[in-house]
Amino acid sequence: MNPDVSVVIPVFNEQQGLPQLFARLYPALDALGRSYEVVFVDDGSADGSVAALREQYQRRPEVTRVVVLARNAGQHRAILAAFTYTRGRYVITLDADLQNPPEEIAKLVAAMDAGADYVGTIRLRRQDVLWRKAASRLMNRLREGTTSIRITDQGCMLRGYDRSVIDAVNRCTEVSTYVPALAYTFARHPVEIEVAHAERTVGESKYSLLRLIRLNFDLMTGFSVAPLQFFSMSGIVIAVLSLAFVAYLAIRRLIVGPEAEGVFTLFGIAFFLIGMALLGLGVVGEYVGRIYEQVRQRPRYLVGAVLGGETGPAELPERRRSEIAAEVTALPPPPVQRAGGGQE
Repeated sequence: MNPDVSVVIPVFNEQQGLPQLFARLYPALDALGRSYEVVFVDDGSADGSVAALREQYQRRPEVTRVVVLARNAGQHRAILAAFTYTRGRYVITLDADLQNPPEEIAKLVAAMDAGADYVGTIRLRRQDVLWRKAASRLMNRLREGTTSIRITDQGCMLRGYDRSVIDAVNRCTEVSTYVPALAYTFARHPVEIEVAHAERTVGESKYSLLRLIRLNFDLMTGFSVAPLQFFSMSGIVIAVLSLAFVAYLAIRRLIVGPEAEGVFTLFGIAFFLIGMALLGLGVVGEYVGRIYEQVRQRPRYLVGAVLGGETGPAELPERRRSEIAAEVTALPPPPVQRAGGGQE
């Protein structure tokens, strides 16, 4: 029998925080009074995360599933990999860093019970550094100006999806995508709710400023052609203005005669147009790059091993999968954290 709720948690080098996550996640889900499953997906961690996940699976095998990717694929591709293993009527995504408390999952379930098929979240009293808040606001405005996606807080991964939305997402074959935006395009009754947000206590953020910028390029080029249209319209306007300016200079030369003034103005205009041309070329390059990735038809991720279920559709060859599964089984248990912060 399929569970009511599936919780998907991508993990990448989160060994230090996993014990705290386990201690809070399962009681929060037990308190729902519903059947549930937790699908962890390890995105090529280099620390002891896989060993910790394996140990947790052994403690709660009836409600835990662990998907181990053969190599790092990125957070959103890892989530897509986990979606293929979910069975719940509702699917909740949650980061492993506890900045979004697991206790807030009940709010998302209640919203979906009320009829929503997509539940976005807005972080209250966001506990992030100033530059991340400013960058997030800037990127939100940029995305809203170029796409039809309306997501107030795109950096919050605590989100809920109905099974119909998850099935639609699973049928997509896009190589690079932003999962909440992709799911939003299939939702008929999207809502947003406010949730608590906490400061990260262990580990460090996996999203640098550069990765945030790249993520927003994916958003703009993956869900809209507005950037291309902007440069097309800009080209038309600049061409008309340039023609008018040339006509003005020709008339002025006939009336005033040859003059040397205005050379630096022309240089400034030329540099501006060159910069616009290079920026436009970069935008076109983003679209061409996405097409290039798509036509190669390489798998988005490779699943190396699965604990707690049958293997899914995008797999490694049987021999290599068996090797990775053996490696996961043979991993030593994670070191025990002492009360003072040391390890045993």
